[in-house]
Formats: sequence, C-alpha cells, structure tokens
Amino acid sequence: MTRTGLSTARDAGLHASHDVDRAVTVTHDGTPLLTYVYAPDDVQLESPRPYFHPVRTLGGDVVTAFRPWDHVWHKGITWSLPVVGEHNFWGGPTYVHGKDYVQLENNGSMDHERFAGLTVTAESVSLGLHLTWRAQPLPGQDRGSDVIEEERHWSVSVPRAEDAWVLTFSSVMTNVGDERLDIGSPTTKGRENAGYGGLFWRGPRSFTEGTILAPGVAGGEEVRGTRAEWMGFSGRHDDRGGASTLVMVDDNANPLHPPQWFMRTELFGCANPAPFFSEEVPFGPGETLTFRYAVVIADGAGDPERAELLARLGRDALSRSEKAEKSEKGAG
Repeated sequence: MTRTGLSTARDAGLHASHDVDRAVTVTHDGTPLLTYVYAPDDVQLESPRPYFHPVRTLGGDVVTAFRPWDHVWHKGITWSLPVVGEHNFWGGPTYVHGKDYVQLENNGSMDHERFAGLTVTAESVSLGLHLTWRAQPLPGQDRGSDVIEEERHWSVSVPRAEDAWVLTFSSVMTNVGDERLDIGSPTTKGRENAGYGGLFWRGPRSFTEGTILAPGVAGGEEVRGTRAEWMGFSGRHDDRGGASTLVMVDDNANPLHPPQWFMRTELFGCANPAPFFSEEVPFGPGETLTFRYAVVIADGAGDPERAELLARLGRDALSRSEKAEKSEKGAG
C-alpha cells in the first residue's frame, strides 16, 4: 500500500512525521533514524541549507555531529558545495590562493520551496523536494538572486535480516542564471589535498581517530584523495562504548566516477565523495547536473569485508530508488 502527500504515515515499522514548516523525521520500530531539517534557522555566514541530523543506527546510536565548535557550518549529513562560481554554499570562509581562508560576502543559501510528495510503502519512505539556491543578499535586500533550481529526492529503507539501514540521496541541479557556475573545491583553487564538496558526513566527536574503510583497506588519512566507488568509517561511541559503521556509495555514471574522496580521522571523523576534488566541473547557464548516492548506517564495528557487504546494500537501494523515482515521474 502506498500513501502520498506530506503527512504522518506508517507502514511495516516505518513511520514518517512532519514538524510543519521545519523538518521531517523517519522512525523504525520506535527508533528515530533521521530528521531532515528543511527550514534551518542558521545565520547567513553558515550558508543555510537543509541537513540530516540527528542520524541514528537501528540500535539508537547517534552517528552525526551538528555545529561542532571547529566548523560550525558542518551539519550532520548535507549537500554542501564550497565553490560554485563565486558563491560559497558550504558555509564559513572561502579559500583564496595566497591569502588562505577569507570571510567573503558570498555565503549563499539552499532554500526549500515545496514538496513533491511523501511516499511510504512496506519497503521505504521517500520524499521529493524542490529547492532554490540563492546568492547572499546584497545590503538592503531581503534575499539574494536565484542561482540554481534543484530537484532533490531521498529515501530510507531497512533491508530485512540486517543490522543496517540505507539512505539514498539524489540531486538534480539546473543553472538558472546568466553566468557560468563551474563547481570546484579549495584544491581546484590551489590548496593541496583539500578537495571537499558534495554529500558530506560529519561524525560525532568520539569518532576522532576511528578507522577509514575502503576496498581492501582499513586505515587513516592516507586514503584521502584516492578514488573508489565507496568508502566508509568505523568509530566508537562515548558512554556505552559500542561502535557504528557508515559506508557511502557513489552512483554517478559519468567521468567523475569513481570520485576522489575527502576523508578525515585525525582531527575529526568525516566522509565525502568529492566529484569536484581536483578538477572543476563546467556548469553553464541552462545546464543540468545530476548526482546520486547511498549512505549505509550500521550497528557495530566494520572492516573492509563488512564494508563491502554494506556497500552492496547501498547499491541495491540505489537501484530500487532509481526505479521508484522514474515511476513517480511517469505517474506525474
């Protein structure tokens, strides 16, 4: 049975509730898995944009950080781009070669416009959304000029007989302005091995010095900047002392795949498939770019073998999600 429309819905242990004008929360068997905040109250300097936080395992452990003191613009899991033409949709200062990081008046926002409908089935909860990306307002303006129109879609599924669940995320962005908005990173602007940008996960403070996972690899920051279809992170929690594992899967059938990855563990735990790591992606007026990912959240510690199994769950969820999105568009 399928229900559509943005309202409270329940099916086979999955439950979606709407905090009107602010957020959507998905629970499974009473455990909140994620909250998607689509109307944040962030200041302009933090490039206001929707985010997923808190994100929990099926066992209830939180695996995201929100506004950590070292980078207050890090918000759980969020689509964040530091270099979009002259705009910063990441938050905070912008890297300027020869000057290091400089706080400019270029912090744009990703503004929620409307929903394309909530769908709950026995297998998943999914939500479609429309957003407008806007430049930082000029003095005296209430809002900035429109830069990008985005169609966003995400879904949550819980595979049977598994101690993990999967978040899929897709973004279809169209340049609606008159200027080129080539997308890059601090590395494309001259900072070595700092190619962050894209779907970015910031882990809890206790995950610092955790283990970065990649195909055949369990290690540290030496993997940053290397290419793979998937990478992951295994860290431990304070209080109970248990562990959790997160695996991100890239599903972009273009020259950017497999992407380079921005991974950290020494100062804090993070993971980011970064398609703009070392080379700017052209984005001219009227052009459209599409990106798709899966994020697999699991209880317990991980190693490369387990991470590969979790990545397989992510690939399966992406396949189902893509079919569902096409079906919904066809029905519309």
